Amino acid sequence: MKKMRALSLLSFLVMAFFRHVQAQTGFDWQGHRGARGLAPENTIPAFLKALEFPRITTLEMDLAVSSDGKVIVSHDPWMSALICSHPDGRPVREEEEPSELLFGKTYAQIKQYDCGRRGNPRFPAQKLMPAHKPTLEDVVRAVEKRVRQKKLPRPGFNIEIKSRPEWDGVQTPPVAVFARLVVEAVTKLGIQDRVCIQSFDPRALREVRALAPHLTLALLVENKDGIEANLGRLGFVPQIYSPYHELLDAESLRTLHERGLRVIPWTVNDTPTMKALLALGVDGIITDYPDRIPE
Repeated sequence: MKKMRALSLLSFLVMAFFRHVQAQTGFDWQGHRGARGLAPENTIPAFLKALEFPRITTLEMDLAVSSDGKVIVSHDPWMSALICSHPDGRPVREEEEPSELLFGKTYAQIKQYDCGRRGNPRFPAQKLMPAHKPTLEDVVRAVEKRVRQKKLPRPGFNIEIKSRPEWDGVQTPPVAVFARLVVEAVTKLGIQDRVCIQSFDPRALREVRALAPHLTLALLVENKDGIEANLGRLGFVPQIYSPYHELLDAESLRTLHERGLRVIPWTVNDTPTMKALLALGVDGIITDYPDRIPE
């Protein structure tokens, strides 16, 4: 028993040390959709799994909205045929996705769908388990409880507003309403000082900035239009520029740093690329595999 307690204490001290060092250096390792490579994406088990890795400082996730106005953690605003099953256990079929919108269901209905038992063929190491799409509040409460239980440093939250002009009022609320619901949820949960709102949609970031100018914002980028074009569409300089990692090189990183932006690329899943980006000088890395972070 004494040996087990000593090992538990040692484990806590090691985790606390790593997070303290990262807090001092400012480097931000983010668990993508929790720890998607190891547990069902955007579920409470995935976020709790990410907390097991001392180098992870931020939990990354995506948001949608239910018909009763709940902010739901989900990459897609529908039940994905890739991973989700109907309440009776039947897999959702691809042709059913347009009619399986989260915006057309109450949260009570959404919870009846399982999105963890089937796994994801892209992530064979993912542990299969029953799991449903949680609310943002569910996730934050569960994470805060685990942090208290294990005496862990509190993580940050990087939450993405998944909006597109063609989705407004159909698959998601109008973007202004979506942004307001997210800001209200963040404020209610008291995580304003350790949250980042990210989006590919410049409209969403502009709405959040108008509602809560104190919040940290990140522009997600997956196009080859260039830094000036992307920032020009946004209309202001956010705190973070978050490109797909293959779009980043030394020159673009230098340009972004000169403009005062932090640079956190996504989604980096192999250790050699992580090391290369670290050597390049990025400010953080988003990954599905916290277990592949280099020592």
